[in-house]
Amino acid sequence: MDQHMETAHSNGGYADGAHANGKPITFSITQLAEEFGLTTRAIRFYEDKGLLSPERQGQTRIYHPRDRARLILIVRGKNVGLALSEIKEILSLYDLHDGCETQNRVAIDKFRRRIASLDAQRHEIELQIATLSESCARLEDQLAGQIAQGELAKLMPDAKKRAKSPAAKAAARPARSETSRAATA
Repeated sequence: MDQHMETAHSNGGYADGAHANGKPITFSITQLAEEFGLTTRAIRFYEDKGLLSPERQGQTRIYHPRDRARLILIVRGKNVGLALSEIKEILSLYDLHDGCETQNRVAIDKFRRRIASLDAQRHEIELQIATLSESCARLEDQLAGQIAQGELAKLMPDAKKRAKSPAAKAAARPARSETSRAATA
């Protein structure tokens, strides 16, 4: 996660405590929402869940580069399917001051578990695709046979009439053997 923090800072050029023209760099909720393609409501939700803690000036939220970096990690975590509780756990380990060793170990464990889960889902999806493909092939063959029979019937319109006639029905019945006739007599 430490590498992600560095990436977050290098992407925007803002490090913790960075200054532009002698003033600390800050962001409004609207600026962050636009930058990350989020709603302001989503950002407030992350704040309610304890993932972000912007400075307050009255009713106004003031976000610092650290908040922006955390938001980058939140969005990335959500994009790969991590639960907010998992993201919160990873982010909370940043302040242990152990060189992010614990944070990285926990993140790796969560990432590996997510990879295993996705691999299992992929296997299930592949099985479903194979089953559906086989079913499509079988139904397409069946449909082709039905179409061929329909085309044959169009070519031989009298075949249906002959098949329904009493003589055709009698010819279609199996002949009774001598022993079966004797048994019924």
